[in-house]
Amino acid sequence: MLDAWNTATVDFGPLLLGEPGDWSAARKTYLAALVAHPTPDGVTIDEVDMGGIPATLVAPENTETDRVMLYIHGGGYVAGSPAGYHGLAGNYAKLLKAKVFVPDYRLAPEHPFPAALDDVLAAYKWLLDQGHPAGSITFSGDSAGGAMVVSVMVMARDAGLPLPAGGVALSPWANLEHSGSSLETRDGIDPTVNRTGLTLMSKAFLNGALRNSPEASPVFADVRGLPPILVHIGESEVMLSDAIRLAAHLAENRVRVTLEVWPGMFHVWHMFAAILPEGMQALQDAAAFLETAIGNAADAPH
Repeated sequence: MLDAWNTATVDFGPLLLGEPGDWSAARKTYLAALVAHPTPDGVTIDEVDMGGIPATLVAPENTETDRVMLYIHGGGYVAGSPAGYHGLAGNYAKLLKAKVFVPDYRLAPEHPFPAALDDVLAAYKWLLDQGHPAGSITFSGDSAGGAMVVSVMVMARDAGLPLPAGGVALSPWANLEHSGSSLETRDGIDPTVNRTGLTLMSKAFLNGALRNSPEASPVFADVRGLPPILVHIGESEVMLSDAIRLAAHLAENRVRVTLEVWPGMFHVWHMFAAILPEGMQALQDAAAFLETAIGNAADAPH
């Protein structure tokens, strides 16, 4: 399955280099690799409109009151869609007994920075407008979506919106400057991601914006006042150092943060929960973290 995932990204190379090609076809090939991850039994899949943002709703048979998750998919800002995340979102839905909304945000290069973040923020506003209390909402996301877990919280805070109970950033792509040492030491060891590919994707996404723009690289953001955040990163990942830096940055700015580094794990190993014990264990840990965050939010004075 790792080989299939890697093979599915080959067509992006020429496109990211500016050569002629079909982004739609390349994205369909990539999606085919993601949908190979099975959807767990006991969930339903529906298409919804989150205030103008198309999205997928993954709901378990049993829900806990009005508890909801906003899940932000990965794909380097140039690929990915909710259709590839029925498995991961379905596992979250069952573990948390929560409805999981996965927005289908706009992708680069057709829609560069900050389109993706604007769409996810709009989806969060829609959840609030539907009457979901902020304290019953959690965020999670992987890779680019893992970075947006933090970035969209910052944007929500700056817009004067109430913040969710907590968030989980899975293998976050937190620093588009790519200055962490693991970009060198893990390049070639990480079985799915390499520095060259990340550099090309970041260029397509940023479209001339600064690599240290706080919204694009949350290691540079003003994160004060954010709710508790859990950061998961695999020890084999090229993003390891910058994920550790993100956790340190959160901690230094008085955000309650938990960092888990999983030895030997690769980029977003959580996707493989159906066949990889560490994948399900990691999701169970993430759900337990969010359970505590929701409970603490409910107990906090209003």
